[in-house]
Amino acid sequence: MADSPRKSDNAFRTISELAADLGVPQHILRYWETRFPQLRPLQRAGNRRYYRPADVELAKRIHRLLNQEGYTIRGVQQLLSADSGRGEEAAAAPAAPQGDSLAGELRAIRKMLADALDA
Repeated sequence: MADSPRKSDNAFRTISELAADLGVPQHILRYWETRFPQLRPLQRAGNRRYYRPADVELAKRIHRLLNQEGYTIRGVQQLLSADSGRGEEAAAAPAAPQGDSLAGELRAIRKMLADALDA
């Protein structure tokens, strides 16, 4: 089955397909399911797992955090919990500027809003 046609990005993936994409054994994905409640693939008859596109993205993110960025399981759990608490948009937003630049940006926004109200 070499060179089989690539599935659509919106297609569901089996555990073997996802494991092959990530380069990890299937038991690692099953372990992640026990550690990360956000990773919940559909399970059909015989406990066959089908990963939705959102599950695939989450598995890729977990893999990147653990294997490339050096997070621990506990660290990824805390990061995902914090992200789910504040929403995906906030998780994808860049970090806020620190110190004086933040105060300057807030003043500029306040001035812009005041000018808009005056107009």
